[in-house]
Amino acid sequence: MPRLAKKVLLIGWDAADWKVMTPLMDAGEMPALQSLVERGVMGNIATLDPPFSPMLWTSIATGHTADKHGILHFTQPKADGSGASPVLGSTRRTKALWNILSQRGLRSNVVGWWPTHPAEPIHGTMVSDLFHRPSQPVFETWPVAKGAVSPPDMESTLAPLRVHPAECTASHLLPFLPRLGEIDQSEDRRPNQVAKILADASSIHAVATYLMETTEWDFTAVYYDAIDHFGHGFMRYHPPRLPGIPETDFGLYSEVVRGAYRFHDMMLERLLDLAGEETTVILVSDHGFHSDHLRPIAIPTTPAGPATEHRAFGVVCMAGPGIKQDERVYGAGLLNIAPTVLTLFGLPVGADMPAAPLLDVFETPPEITSVPSWEDEDGASGMHDPDARLDPWAEHDAMRQLAELGYIDLADGNSRKAAEAAARDSAFNLGRVFLSTGRAPRSVPHFERAYRDESDHRAHYGLWLAQAYAQTGRLSEAAALATELSEAHPPLAATFALLRADIASANGQPDQALALLDSIDTEDAEIQIRRGAALLGLKRFADADAAYGIALRHDPDNARAHHGQAKAAIGEKRYADASQSALHAVARLYHYPEAHYHLGVAMARLGWLERAEQAFLVALSQDPEIAKAHLWLQRIYEGPLRRPEAAAHHQTQLEALNRV
Repeated sequence: MPRLAKKVLLIGWDAADWKVMTPLMDAGEMPALQSLVERGVMGNIATLDPPFSPMLWTSIATGHTADKHGILHFTQPKADGSGASPVLGSTRRTKALWNILSQRGLRSNVVGWWPTHPAEPIHGTMVSDLFHRPSQPVFETWPVAKGAVSPPDMESTLAPLRVHPAECTASHLLPFLPRLGEIDQSEDRRPNQVAKILADASSIHAVATYLMETTEWDFTAVYYDAIDHFGHGFMRYHPPRLPGIPETDFGLYSEVVRGAYRFHDMMLERLLDLAGEETTVILVSDHGFHSDHLRPIAIPTTPAGPATEHRAFGVVCMAGPGIKQDERVYGAGLLNIAPTVLTLFGLPVGADMPAAPLLDVFETPPEITSVPSWEDEDGASGMHDPDARLDPWAEHDAMRQLAELGYIDLADGNSRKAAEAAARDSAFNLGRVFLSTGRAPRSVPHFERAYRDESDHRAHYGLWLAQAYAQTGRLSEAAALATELSEAHPPLAATFALLRADIASANGQPDQALALLDSIDTEDAEIQIRRGAALLGLKRFADADAAYGIALRHDPDNARAHHGQAKAAIGEKRYADASQSALHAVARLYHYPEAHYHLGVAMARLGWLERAEQAFLVALSQDPEIAKAHLWLQRIYEGPLRRPEAAAHHQTQLEALNRV
C-alpha cells in the first residue's frame, strides 16, 4: 500500500469541545483552528467508557480498548504492595503508534502523551508526561524526573525549555483573568492554579516545537492537558452563570475557559507553521466537556467523580494532501485514529484492532491491507520491559496533582489502603469497559470484586453490578441488589428507582417501568430516554417520540434518543422520519449496531434496498448475532436483489443463532 502522507502531526487537546470552539471560531478568535477546518474535515468523535483520560489517550495511540492495552485507571498498585503510583506507560501491554513506526524505521517525536513515563527508547525522541511537572520552587534546582527523556542525552537540551509556574507574570495571566488586580491572592489561590496549568502547557509546547524544528521526523504526537484542567477548575464560572455561583466569582473567572481555547489556538498556529502544508495534521480530543446547561451543579464523591463534567463527544479535525476540504466527518470514534495514522503511512492495520480507518476523510479512499496483529510483528519497537518503575519523587508530585484534580483520594497517607483502592478501581473500570462494549457477562466478576470490598463507594459499585446482572438476564439478583441498595441508601432513592425501572423493562414489564419513572419528578435526559423505551414497549409510539424529543432538547447529540425516535417512527410507519433519526444516531455514534439495524428497516420499508442492505451489513459487522438483520437480508436477497447464495448464507446464520 503506498504511503499517503509525507509526515503526520497528531495533536491531542484533552477535553476540547466544539460547543466552546465553534462560537469562538465564528467570532474570529480561533483563526488557526478555522484555517485547519476550512482545508480539511471536522466532526465529533465518540469517546469510550469509562471516560478517564489515561485510558482514552492510550486507546487513541494503540487502537485498542483498555482490556487489551492494560491502562485501567489514573493510578496502579506498586508491585510490592507498598502503595499506589501514577499509572505507568510501561504498564501498557500493546504497541502504540510510535512503537509500530519504530519497527518500520520511521522516526517519531512523542511529547507529553499520557501516560508515557518512563519514556520509551523509540526510534526518535520521547518526552514523558512527567517531564514538565515542577517539583521545586523556581529558585531551587529543578531536576527532570528520572527516565522522562529518551534518548537520555537530550535531557540537558530540553530541560531549560520548561516553564515554572512562578515564571508566569501578571501579563501572562491577564488574558485569562482580565480582573486579576481585583483578586486577593493571599486568600484566593485560583490564579496560582491558572499559572500552573499555563506553565505546564507552555513547557509541552516549547519542547514539541523545538523537536519539530530541529529533528528529522515522520510522526509527531503532542498532548496538551490544559483544556481539561482549565475546565475542571473554571468551567463552573463559564457563561451563562450557573445557579449557586457567586456573582463576584463569575465576574473574576468567567473568561478563563475562553482564554484557554484562545491560547491553544495560538499554539496551534505555531505547530501548523512548523508542520507545513505537506504534513497531514490530526487534531483530536478524548472527550468533550459540558459547557452549557448540562454542567453538573455538584461533583459526585464517587471515584473519579470529576469525569461527570465530561461530554461523550470530543472533536476531530484532519487536513493535509489527499484529505477532503471543508467537509464534515461522521461516526468517528477514538479507536479509528490509530488505524487512520497507519493508513496514512501506507502500513497495514492490525486485524485485531476493532475499528477501521476513517476512509470517508480521503478524497480517494485507499485500499486497506492488514496484518493479524502488530503485537506479533518483529522488529525493535522500543517498548519497555514491564518492570520499569517511576522515580519516587516524580511519583509523589504526580500523585499530588491527581489528588488536586479530584481524580484520586490519597487515602490519608495509608499506603496499603491506596494500593487496595487502585486495584479495586482498576477492576471496576475494566468491568465498565466490558459492559460498554457489549460483553456484559465478562463485566460481572469485576463489578462483584469492587462491590465486595468495603469502601465509601459501595453503593456506586453496586449500582453498576445490578445493571450488569440485568443485562446478563440475572434479573432476580439485580432486583434483590437494587432493593438492598435502596434500603441502605435512602438519599439515592431516585437513582435506584431508575435501576428498578431498567430491571422491569428487561423483565418485560414496561408498565411497571413507566410507573417507576413517572414517580421521579424530573425531565432529565436519561429518565426521558428510559420513559421512551418503556412507552415503546407499550406501543405508545407518539408518547415515546415525545419523551425522546424532551431528551434531545436537553442534549441534541444524544445518540440513544435519536435512535429511540427512529424506533418510534417505525412503529408509526413514518419511515422517512425513521431513516433520518437513525442516521442522526449513527452519525454521532457509529459503533451502534441496533441503530444501523433500524436504519436498514426504515430504508427497506421505503424501498431503498441497496442502502438497506448496507445498513444491515454494518449492523452485523458490529454484532453478528442480530437475528432480525439476517432475516431481512435473507428476504431481500431471495426477492428483489436476487442473490440466492447470499440469501442461503444468511439463512444458515439465522438457523445457527436459533439453535443457540
